[in-house]
Amino acid sequence: MTDVYRDSGRASLEDEEFVDVLEWKRGCSDLGFALRTFNPHPYKGGISCSTADLNNAVMESQYLRYIAKEVSLETGSTIEEVRKEAHGILVEMSQNLQMGCTRLMAYMVSKVFKRVFTSMFINMEGLNMLQQAIQENPVILMPNHRSYIDFLAISYIMFRYDIPLPVIAAGIPLAGMKMVGEILRRSGAFFIRRSIGSDKLYWAVLSEYVKTIVRKGFAPLEFYVEGLRSRTLKSLIPKLGMMHMVLEPYFKSEVFDITLVPISISYDRVLEESQLAHELLGVPKPAETTTGLLKASKVLQENYGCMHVNFGRPLSVRQLCQGKINRCQYNLIPRDLPQKPSADIQACVSWLAHLMVRIQEQGSLIRPWSLMASVLLQAPASLLLEEGLLWNQLTEKTLWLKKLALDFGARLSWPAQVPDADVMSSTVAIHRAIVRRKAGQVYLVQEEEPARRHPVSPEEGVIRTAAPLLMLAAYKNQSVHVFVRPAMVAAAIDVTTSTGRDELLAFFCFLRDVFANEFIFVPGQASQDFEEACFLLKKCGALHVSQQEVTVSEAGAEVFSFLRAFLQPFTHAYQVTFRYLCEEEAISFSEKQFLLAVRNLTTKLILSGELHTYEGLSSDMQKNILSALRRLEAVTKMRASDQNEYRVNKTAIRRIADTLSGKIPPQMLQTTPVARL
Repeated sequence: MTDVYRDSGRASLEDEEFVDVLEWKRGCSDLGFALRTFNPHPYKGGISCSTADLNNAVMESQYLRYIAKEVSLETGSTIEEVRKEAHGILVEMSQNLQMGCTRLMAYMVSKVFKRVFTSMFINMEGLNMLQQAIQENPVILMPNHRSYIDFLAISYIMFRYDIPLPVIAAGIPLAGMKMVGEILRRSGAFFIRRSIGSDKLYWAVLSEYVKTIVRKGFAPLEFYVEGLRSRTLKSLIPKLGMMHMVLEPYFKSEVFDITLVPISISYDRVLEESQLAHELLGVPKPAETTTGLLKASKVLQENYGCMHVNFGRPLSVRQLCQGKINRCQYNLIPRDLPQKPSADIQACVSWLAHLMVRIQEQGSLIRPWSLMASVLLQAPASLLLEEGLLWNQLTEKTLWLKKLALDFGARLSWPAQVPDADVMSSTVAIHRAIVRRKAGQVYLVQEEEPARRHPVSPEEGVIRTAAPLLMLAAYKNQSVHVFVRPAMVAAAIDVTTSTGRDELLAFFCFLRDVFANEFIFVPGQASQDFEEACFLLKKCGALHVSQQEVTVSEAGAEVFSFLRAFLQPFTHAYQVTFRYLCEEEAISFSEKQFLLAVRNLTTKLILSGELHTYEGLSSDMQKNILSALRRLEAVTKMRASDQNEYRVNKTAIRRIADTLSGKIPPQMLQTTPVARL
C-alpha cells in the first residue's frame, strides 16, 4: 500500500497529502518500472516535431539570420562561416530526448533512490495541477537547486506519473562526462556554457533555442532560476538571463500565456554536504567526470533520510504581468529583430524571478535537523568540541523553536505519529558525520586528519573546525527564510533602541538593502515585509504593536535573544569585511586578494577570541558582501581590468558600517552621495 502522510506543520494552511513514491517501488521490479507503458498527455496547442525539426527551426529563424549578418560585419567572417559556427554551437548545446535512454535513466535512478533515501514524498495536488497545466499552455518548471540529483528527481516523478518529460538546462561540464553526458543529453538535458560573456552569437543561438522550445510547446522546459547549485543550502539571488528568454514569447505575443511552476525540493541530508562545506573554505571543486562519479559511489552506503518534492500551484504569466508591463512596444518593430527590453519589462522579469524563489522558499519543508542545527550553532564552538552540549538542553530548545517556527508559518516535516524524542534521536543518527551523541552530550565531529609529519597549525585548526560548522550552518539555512524578517525587526529594535515604527522601519529597510544579496526579498515589498515580521512577532506574544510604537513584551525576551543570535553571524561577517576594507592601505584589490585577506582576518579574529562565529569564512558570504558593496556603490569594478579588480570608497564603507552598528541613523545614509541605498 502506498505510504501517505499529512504535513502536520502548515500553519494557517489546510493539511496537504504527500505520497511516498518509493514505497510501492520497494516491492516492484526496477526493470519492470523502466519498461512500463509511458502515456503522457502533452500540450494541446503544441506542434509535434522531432529534435531535428526543432534544431532546424532555430537555424532557419529570421532572428538568427539577422544576428549572423551582424556578426559577419563585425568580425569580417562570411555569413556562411558564422552560420557554420552557430550550427556547431547548437549541436554542442541541444538535447536529443529519446525514450530508450529515458528508460535506462529510470532504471538507474530507481536503484539509487531506493538505496539512499528512506522515502521520497510528493504532493499529489500539485502534481495533478501540473498534469492539467501542461495540456493548456507552455510550462516552465522552476525548481530550487540544492543537489546534483534535483533534476533526476523531477524527471523520475514525471515518468512515474505519465507527465511529458522536460527538457532541462544543464551546465556544459556535464556534457563532457564520458557516456554519462550522452545519456543525460538523450534524457532531455541541453547544455549551456558557464561563461558566455559578450559572445553575441552564442547568446543568440541559446536565446532562439529556448524561445523556440516555448513557442512550439515542444516540451516542458526546466531550469534553475538561481543559476547555480546553492552551496549554503539557502536560496540564491535569481539570475535573469534565462528568465528573460522564456518570457519573451509572451511579451511579443507569440504565445497567449505561459505557466510557471515553482518546485521546492527539500532533503533530510544532502549527498554533497561535506564537499560543499570544503568548497566554501577554498578547496577547489572536483571536476565533473565519469571517474569522479564512480569514485563518489560510496554515497550509496549512507542513509540520507527523506526527500520532499513539493510542486507549487501553476502560475499564469498573463495574470502576473497584468498592469505591470506594456507589450505594445514590441509592435513597433518586427518581432524577429533583437530589441532591448524596456525598464518596465526588466523590472517585471526581476520581480517575477524573485517571486518564484520566494514561493520556492515558502513551499520548502523544514526538517527537524534544521532547527537542531540552529540551536547547536548558538553554542560556543569550544563547548561543542570539548564538553559537548547537553542532550536535554538541545531537545528542549529545539521543541521550543519548533513551536516558534509554526507560529511564524513554517511548513515542518515533523512526523506527528512519532514521539519527539525519537524524531530527534533518529535525526542525529542520520547526521552522525557532523555530530555524535555520547553519554547525554552532543559533540561536534571533526574529520580525521591523515598522518602528518608536522603538528596542525592554529590556522589549520580553525579551518578544520569550520568544516562541520559550515555544514551545520547550511542546514540552519534551510529555515532562514522563516526567521530572517523577524530577526531583522529584532536587530532594528536592538540597534536603534527605539520604539517608533518609522525609525524601526527605516533601519529594517537599511538591513534589507545591505542583505539583499544574502536573502530573498521581493522588490517593492519592504513595508509588507516589515508588517509581516511585526505581525508574526505579535502573534507569538513577543511584541506589542500599535499604530505608532513597537515594544518588546516581557514574554518576548527568549524569542528576541534567539533571533538576535540567528542574525549575528551575518552582521559580524559583514562588519569584519568592512573593517578589512577600511584598514587596508590599498584602495584597489582583486577578487582573489579580497577573498584571501578577509579569510585571513576572520581566522585571526577567531583565534584571538574577538570573533565567535565561523560563517564569515564562507567564500559565498564573502562574495555576497562584495556584490552588496558594488550594488551600494561603495565598491566599483575597474573598467580597464580583466582580473575582477575593484576600487573601494572607504568613506562609504565606514558610513555603512556605522549605520549597521547604530552609530548613525539610516536616514543620514540615504541622503549622502557617497553610498546609494
